[in-house]
Amino acid sequence: MNTLASSTNSPAPSLLGVYAREARYEFIRLLRTPSFALPTLIFPLMFYVLFGVLLNRGNPGASQYLMASYSVFGVMGPGLFGFGVSLALDRERGLLTLKRALPVPAGAPLVAKMVMAMVFATCIGALLMLAGRLLGGVQLSLMQTGALLLVDVLGVLPFCALGLLIGSLVRGSGAPAVVNMVYLPMALLSGLWVPLSMLPAFFGQVASLWPAWHLGQLALKVVGHDAGHSVWLHVAVLAAFTVICFALAQRRLRRA
Repeated sequence: MNTLASSTNSPAPSLLGVYAREARYEFIRLLRTPSFALPTLIFPLMFYVLFGVLLNRGNPGASQYLMASYSVFGVMGPGLFGFGVSLALDRERGLLTLKRALPVPAGAPLVAKMVMAMVFATCIGALLMLAGRLLGGVQLSLMQTGALLLVDVLGVLPFCALGLLIGSLVRGSGAPAVVNMVYLPMALLSGLWVPLSMLPAFFGQVASLWPAWHLGQLALKVVGHDAGHSVWLHVAVLAAFTVICFALAQRRLRRA
């Protein structure tokens, strides 16, 4: 009887506590899924060491360009896979329906995934900058380092929204293929693997259609290799893209 009374009278967790708990559970889940965590962290670093350092030894300008562009390529991954594949699997297994029945805010699981994507983006950006400094001879000021890290961390959000939209539309079994069909071509066509000047002129003319190009231009502006467009143009496009994808995904999830 006393146990029941003490349980009934225990204070309800605060809203912030609920969100923090969801983020903690998401973090634990990702730690128990090394097939997601390790490639997400290692692949961008591996590609940069190969193409930005080994194949451009003695060319600090190329190493600097590719350090910024591969950091953007890297932070796209947690958003697209963390939302696109994870959400699709949760929908297919019924976990999303179960969470809707729990006494937690409807947006808590999505906020938890977003926080984890930003944590991964921070780690990826820091690893790329460390590799650029130690292996590629890239010298950044403290202000440039902070600005590039900020671009990486906030830049994951449009791809969280895109991943959310993909995850709301496709089944879990097909989600990895769909995400890769979006992720890899967009990275190439946005000049993240190689400068667009090395591709046919047509690809440079349509590059502004891709959100990855706009995020890449913000990162390249930090290191002085961008195409010269306004920062606010890129920010506005990315913000609009995020809002549209999120709104479409939310509409789809309400009907699911």
